[in-house]
Amino acid sequence: MTMDPHNKEDQASDQGCQGSCGCGSGDGKVSRRSFLRVGAAALGGMAALTAALSPLRELDPDDLPSVEEFIQKHYKEMSGEQMQAALGRIEKDVQKRFGVTPEVADIKPLDGVEFVYALNLSRCIGCRKCVHACVAENNQSRSPEVQYIRVLEMPRGTTDLEQGDHHYDRPKVPSDHHYYMPVQCHQCASPPCVKVCPIEATWQESDGITVVDYDWCIGCRYCEAACPYWARRFNFAEPQIPKDKLNKKMSYLSNRPRHKGVIEKCHYCLQRTRQGQMPACLEVCPVGARKFGNVLDADSDVTQILKHKRVFVLKEDVGTLPRFFYYFDERYPRSQGGEA
Repeated sequence: MTMDPHNKEDQASDQGCQGSCGCGSGDGKVSRRSFLRVGAAALGGMAALTAALSPLRELDPDDLPSVEEFIQKHYKEMSGEQMQAALGRIEKDVQKRFGVTPEVADIKPLDGVEFVYALNLSRCIGCRKCVHACVAENNQSRSPEVQYIRVLEMPRGTTDLEQGDHHYDRPKVPSDHHYYMPVQCHQCASPPCVKVCPIEATWQESDGITVVDYDWCIGCRYCEAACPYWARRFNFAEPQIPKDKLNKKMSYLSNRPRHKGVIEKCHYCLQRTRQGQMPACLEVCPVGARKFGNVLDADSDVTQILKHKRVFVLKEDVGTLPRFFYYFDERYPRSQGGEA
């Protein structure tokens, strides 16, 4: 049999194990199948393997992957036919779980596009409408509710996140003595979450969006620990979404429903933004605090903001090079009123 030097499976089997991890790769990288194959040999069967890789997942037959899911190639290696088969499996899964017929697509990045987000802290009023629009658009669990966006109520005069309150509960916002800082995935140009994933279940696409393949995620949560912005969410329980609340327009790498035991995160609503729409959080903002666009376009709002506004990023010292920027207006008016 001829071995393909570009095939990860053949590379792993050709090299043999050259380290203590048993991964079958001398450079420290593992393919999903080599990782799972070694685990299967040690644990003796798919049921035991699934339990070991997702220790919080109960051994329910419905939790076990199908043979097709188990041997599915990495997203980057899938042919058009294989992707169509995967989309068909997802549609059947959604029909079984929710009793609705979804429209599932694989939406690719656009050429000549690098998405950037800019948020005007002078305008944000802390209403959290962005939080809930995100939940609705991206089929996040309602019970428990999974939220990609945290809005921090910050004392005026500091950007120290340790002084922010994520759980503020006021009958009226904004407060005159605070400003509001939404925090979500910063789509870093140097993402630490990608570097620590042992099986390449998360990676960065050409338009700057860091994505997760939920079929490959093993729930190790290394990415969650590595993220300095607390932007990743782990499904400790099976996500619950009311049938009538399900967004039926889905994409493979974004808002298709997830299962217990996997990680998810903000993906700039790629099912919308890669088709010329704006993110759901931006569209719902009542004060226009959010700007989004292609930084490679010299005339885009985000490019003009980066050129002409007082811009900063969170935790610049950690070297993640975020594509999510904050800025203030030259003046900081508070025309909306609010309680102290």
